[in-house]
Amino acid sequence: MSIIAGSYERFIWGFKLKPTKHDADTQTLTLSPLFSYPSHISSITTVACSGPAAASGGSDDTIHLYDLPSASSLGSLLDHNHTASITALSFYTPSSLSFPRNLISAAADGSVAIFDTDPFVLLKSFRPHKKAVNDLSIHPSGKLALAVYRDECFAMLNLVRGKRSFCCRLGHEASLVKFDPSGERFFMVVNSKVGVHQSEDAKLLLELDNGSHKRILCASPGDSGTLFTAGEDRAITAWDTNSGKLAYSIQDAHPARIKGVVTLTRNENDGASEDPYLVASASSDGIIRVWDMRMAAKENAKPLAETNTKSRLTCLAGSALKSMRRPQIGNQNDQKLEEGLNTE
Repeated sequence: MSIIAGSYERFIWGFKLKPTKHDADTQTLTLSPLFSYPSHISSITTVACSGPAAASGGSDDTIHLYDLPSASSLGSLLDHNHTASITALSFYTPSSLSFPRNLISAAADGSVAIFDTDPFVLLKSFRPHKKAVNDLSIHPSGKLALAVYRDECFAMLNLVRGKRSFCCRLGHEASLVKFDPSGERFFMVVNSKVGVHQSEDAKLLLELDNGSHKRILCASPGDSGTLFTAGEDRAITAWDTNSGKLAYSIQDAHPARIKGVVTLTRNENDGASEDPYLVASASSDGIIRVWDMRMAAKENAKPLAETNTKSRLTCLAGSALKSMRRPQIGNQNDQKLEEGLNTE
């Protein structure tokens, strides 16, 4: 399992989560460093990873790529047509694969870029909306994405054709949007509340509200309708989005506001996994922690692993997928079309 984090100080941090055996009955986890260096010339705003591939975007308008198994930089993606800060990155990895098929990026100028990942080559760049993208989420089919914008707009994007298929004004600014693993529903965050919507028609099914009036800054869907949220209240909250009730939470999970939360393991569809339900979190004071969320119901829950980067962290991503394939950057002037998110 790999975790990457970006910081305000331009540093990218990479870690591998390793088991540490103390004796026959006791085992803990350790966040083993992979790399840390200033990969951007200004603050890192977003990160993503899937299998061996990782990416970071910054306020310097650039996207950088990394190979996690070799802990090496692959350089930057030059041909993306973004002319403003990168605000969202997301890999599309089909459920049958351990290597991502596409990378989608979005920026503060409203532009969206679609890349092939084998090798990394720009397939399509388009500008479905003129205002800044706050967040973007890819449907599990890989054919469409949802985007929320700084000007209170919400849009559906056709990734096959590279066009906007729908746009409306919400009347309030949504900061996050996430599909659930099934793709049948999506979650939209506005300040301290989460709307649970039906994907087919965007109908609001229910609203999650912790009553704290403190902003949610990050969210990560889990299995069986679970959604993890965190933010200014410094707690990690698990919601049952089927009932709309709070399932459990870890209060004071960090001493500062939480800027990233990511689900590292999920239960298998054909039965419960024996692995812990691992969730990683990162706070603005530089601390990264890994939790077994099954322990959240206990008082004074302790993290399984922890590290302090001593930097102002801005974003977090993680991946439990294993792949031996090495990511490569291709000829960025070659418009390569392959299976998956092919453009027409």
